[in-house]
Amino acid sequence: MERKNIKSPYSWVWIAATTIFCLLLSVSIIPGAAAQGSINPSQNSSRTQNLSSTIQNVFDFIIRNYVDEVDPQALFDGAMTGMFNALEDPYSSYLTASDMSDLNDTTQGSFGGVGLNITKAVGATRPDGKPSWVEVVSPIEDTPGWRAGINPGDYITEINGIPTETLTMDEVLGILRGTPGESVQIVVKRGEILEFPLTITRAVIEVPTVKYDMIGDIGYLRLLTFTPMTVERAIEAINEFSVNNYQGLILDLRNNYGGRLDSAIDICDLFLDGGLVVSTKSRIASENRTYTARRSSLVPQNIPIIVLINRGSASASEIVAGALKDRGRAYLVGETTFGKGSVQQVYPLGDSGFRITTARYYTPSDVNIDQIGIPPDFEVLFPEYTEEEAIRLNDLIKANTIPSFVEQNPQATAVQIEAFAQSLQREYRIDLSLLRRLIRNEFNRTTFAPVYDLEYDVQLVEAVNIIRRGNFHDLMRNTKTLRALQEEAQDASSL
Repeated sequence: MERKNIKSPYSWVWIAATTIFCLLLSVSIIPGAAAQGSINPSQNSSRTQNLSSTIQNVFDFIIRNYVDEVDPQALFDGAMTGMFNALEDPYSSYLTASDMSDLNDTTQGSFGGVGLNITKAVGATRPDGKPSWVEVVSPIEDTPGWRAGINPGDYITEINGIPTETLTMDEVLGILRGTPGESVQIVVKRGEILEFPLTITRAVIEVPTVKYDMIGDIGYLRLLTFTPMTVERAIEAINEFSVNNYQGLILDLRNNYGGRLDSAIDICDLFLDGGLVVSTKSRIASENRTYTARRSSLVPQNIPIIVLINRGSASASEIVAGALKDRGRAYLVGETTFGKGSVQQVYPLGDSGFRITTARYYTPSDVNIDQIGIPPDFEVLFPEYTEEEAIRLNDLIKANTIPSFVEQNPQATAVQIEAFAQSLQREYRIDLSLLRRLIRNEFNRTTFAPVYDLEYDVQLVEAVNIIRRGNFHDLMRNTKTLRALQEEAQDASSL
């Protein structure tokens, strides 16, 4: 059955772009509009024309009267940047010609960079009171940032000696991305104590999509991002699971920063038999849309599905997790997701352009998870180190001892690795299992990451155990929709 998709999102792209461009170039003088009280539509239109005319007049005045000759393009770029910064939305921004070129490179599937998906609060401080450092949403697997050991939730406080709270998001991207083979120096802050420098060498970043394998009779499908190829690769994986007579499926969305909306919806088609997947709501009612699944699913409805999520699961991956949870099709394990519940569109303006939030998306139970995230049905956290361990771990990271050992002993045996871990434990007094995991991770980063790791991945181990215990359907009967959970949270906060 054909998916319901109300109205094409591209029908007003050029109208919107042309309107903004004309407003900026308006030269008519409009009398001031009243600013007191409520503004009716005609007053609002007059006020908008007045303000746009003022912008043009100031632009012309600066060009004619500033003490030094001014590049009109630089003035235009600055005005556009300031206008989008005023929205205080980290996902809306003016894109210079260089930014648009970089964005096109990313869309085409490869670019020069360090392989980090990042975000940055607008303004001097974040909502939690911390400086507006760059926050890592997730590293892209098998990239320099991933191999350097950067984790979701890490902050980058400096880049090439410049404090990141003084940089705009575009400036940050301009430094991190660039010619492959050149290095970038950053300072990473993890938690309240850990803070250490890293040198990362840019590489050609290929946008990955899917990894999969069997864990006994359980199919393990990891989606790294949502691209035009994700669905095709996922279908290949599920067909392989069918050949191996799989009895359960684990869909791993951890550290998946998102990607294409249509790809996320098509992924839901593989698991849902019709019905609502997601809706988007705009300030303009005619632009509201709903997306539904087709009347068939590749994965049989009797196959238990566990979805793994963490704080690095964002945007399109949250759409999938939210749809499968609200529709009662999957059980969520791990940590609360990132919380990006908005939709952006990119519009060209000649060689430059802009990216703007045009709508928010809503899960099938009709809730938006922006800045809230999706909680798991069963929370599983990785062990955390104590404050004293954090200080000693900081010393270990700065000493570069583990990377040096791996570099000098690329073919180290299990006996050699265990002896090395025990020597570190004696010197730094850090938990031995944590040291073993750090050494194992470092070896993985020097090659390609394994598809899964049942030795240290406690969230994956729990997902496997849930399926093998055979009580999946009992667990699903006790799960709640996101709307029910949000209403409970609101009721609790009002007490």
